[in-house]
Amino acid sequence: MNKKAIADFRKRFKLDTDLLRIIDIYNVYIRQESNEIYHEVSQPFALLDREQQELFLSNFKKVLGGKLDAKLFEVKFRSQTEEEIDHTQQVLYDGLQSDNVEEWKAEMQKIAQKMIQDTQYEKDIVVTFIRGNYYRPTKRHSEEAEVANRDEVYKNPFILCSMNQTDLPKQSLVFDFNEKIFKSRITLDPVINLTSPIGGFLFPCFTDNAADVNHVLYAAGKVNKPNFHFIENVLDGEEIMTAEEDKVVFEEIVKSVVGDEMNTRTIASVYDEIQRMMEVDDEDEEDESIPTLDTKEVTRVLKASGVEDVDTEKVEMAFRKVIDDDKYEMKASHIVPSYTSKSIKIQTKVANIAISPQDLRFVRQVEVNGKTCILIEVEEDTMIEGFTLLSEELLD
Repeated sequence: MNKKAIADFRKRFKLDTDLLRIIDIYNVYIRQESNEIYHEVSQPFALLDREQQELFLSNFKKVLGGKLDAKLFEVKFRSQTEEEIDHTQQVLYDGLQSDNVEEWKAEMQKIAQKMIQDTQYEKDIVVTFIRGNYYRPTKRHSEEAEVANRDEVYKNPFILCSMNQTDLPKQSLVFDFNEKIFKSRITLDPVINLTSPIGGFLFPCFTDNAADVNHVLYAAGKVNKPNFHFIENVLDGEEIMTAEEDKVVFEEIVKSVVGDEMNTRTIASVYDEIQRMMEVDDEDEEDESIPTLDTKEVTRVLKASGVEDVDTEKVEMAFRKVIDDDKYEMKASHIVPSYTSKSIKIQTKVANIAISPQDLRFVRQVEVNGKTCILIEVEEDTMIEGFTLLSEELLD
């Protein structure tokens, strides 16, 4: 499920739209002390008042917010063993196919029960499940197009889950207009924090307007901090790698091949080559494949960047050494997400410098009067706090 598909699905969570219809909502309240389901309730989503609907719709959009492989992860279900019961893929599929509300609720309760096994939550949590249909027109139309003017649509049933913590309201001082007195307000009802979900998922994933029931879109509560226990034991999913982890793996593989030392021109060339891979992919709008770096591509990138004495065998050994898998593929976007927003960090004891990858070639490490210095080539005057720096001659 790519970012365009997620963005299109996410923006449909609004009132009075004909392109996304939520049928049922099922809420489960889990107590932190006893770690058990304390209360549950299900009802048609349409029976909620509009204010509650708006609160939940905003919450669902929050669940699906964030970047792929940083906060959102497409997780592949692991294979189900013969003796295994209630495999999450099967549970979700059965719930998706059922027309009976009670049957759907029973399947969702199985997942809620998995959430409280071997897990101790810091606060009471509310788990919300919804099911509905997501429609995509077969042809593009403006948002203002009437339903009657739409062509045929793709209909995709879905299940979405949101997990939210509860907070006790703070004591406050209020003014009573009737009694004309100030008094403290004490409210014991917990507040469900719908603005900051701690996790969730969407099933199935959507690829090329078709349902992909072999994957689930998992949403983490914080960037680059997925709940691996939840993925493996609740979703029954395979192991995932974050974008941050992929970047570290790439750096360690390159170090294993060429060593710890590399000049800025070579580093800049490496990022240039990876950026070209992404640009070629962006030009092909019909191709939804994601450019990846396997052993052959890493070998090609290093050779094209001027690194000598590099071959596929040496790179394969580096893959096995770093990640124990010479078939592993890293997403190119994880290494250089964006030339406009991603900065390369230059760390020294004196100062930390952030510079865009394409400008790295203007940076040099040089020796001046026996001292190691960072030299940055600039094409115009340098400004610091409104002052223009004076040029100084370097003395040998």
